[in-house]
Amino acid sequence: MFTIFSIISITLPFSLSLSLPLQNTKMSSFFFMVFLLSITMAFGADLRTGYYSESCPDAEYIVRLGMQKAMFREPRSLASVMRFQFHDCFVTGCDASMLLDDTPAMLGEKLSLANINSLRSYEVIDEIKEELEKACPGVVSCADIIIIASRDAVALSGGPDWEVKLGRLDSLSASQEASDDVMPSPRSNATYLIGLFQKYNLSVKNLVALSGSHSIGQGRCFSIMFRLYNQSGSGRPDPAIEPSYREELYKLCPENVDQNITGNLDATPEYFDNQYFKDLVSGRGFLNSDQTLFTSAETRPFVIEFSVDQQGFFDAFIEGMIKMGDLQSGKPGEIRRNCRVANPSSMNKLMEY
Repeated sequence: MFTIFSIISITLPFSLSLSLPLQNTKMSSFFFMVFLLSITMAFGADLRTGYYSESCPDAEYIVRLGMQKAMFREPRSLASVMRFQFHDCFVTGCDASMLLDDTPAMLGEKLSLANINSLRSYEVIDEIKEELEKACPGVVSCADIIIIASRDAVALSGGPDWEVKLGRLDSLSASQEASDDVMPSPRSNATYLIGLFQKYNLSVKNLVALSGSHSIGQGRCFSIMFRLYNQSGSGRPDPAIEPSYREELYKLCPENVDQNITGNLDATPEYFDNQYFKDLVSGRGFLNSDQTLFTSAETRPFVIEFSVDQQGFFDAFIEGMIKMGDLQSGKPGEIRRNCRVANPSSMNKLMEY
């Protein structure tokens, strides 16, 4: 996700992750649906390409340069940063809430189930923001940095490039609970994922294409132990895993393994390509939430299509990233000077609303 699901990246994309179920009460369900509605109602407002063409004309160049520097220093940072867009936008819209550090009065998203021991390379955004503040103080939002940097991570790993719409504001706060309530688990099946994405006006095709972010990166053994040893409480492995691949995973993740050990998400983990979909067709998907896209009749046609049409995958991925980047909560925001901390005046703003 997209990680859509949160996972660790490799020597270098979008990831998926563990989550808590929504509280099983009518009241909490009501408020959660109101929250989702508020995001979709604000969909795409006030965003446009070339947003900083006058106020900070070198903004996108500065971000691309920062991502190149990060890649040369630690290639796996590309995969890490690319996943930020999913983990940010699905919680309270694309507002950089995931970058806020905890405070005595606020538990943010960094230690949520989707992000703890999974997301990394926050310092890459810090370094880019520092350079942007030197060039254009108080102009470029951290939320827009995430969108630009995610795009650049794809392009720098051999994937497509595209124009991004900008003009977002940064949130004034963050919520660990909000992240836990929304982000999907590596155990998720296609039916659950389809329903989740539909709540954000994202189609089945968008879901499958965005899952292709797992074309690069690595996942933790933690995320697949149940697949290998107790799928659906059976005490047996997931029968969808191709036998020789299952043996590889047994060696990588024996029952007594350090569950932070990582394995490749597909056979070409440093290159953004359509190998991920070829692997799903062959029963070699690393996560349950990946392989389910082939075993489910509703998502399988898109997996097969993308496995033989890389350009078609690229086009669909771009469409999905742009649609996901349009998600906004409509709440008040600001341009943070430091992506980890709300501006000093933020508490006054919060008191006003």
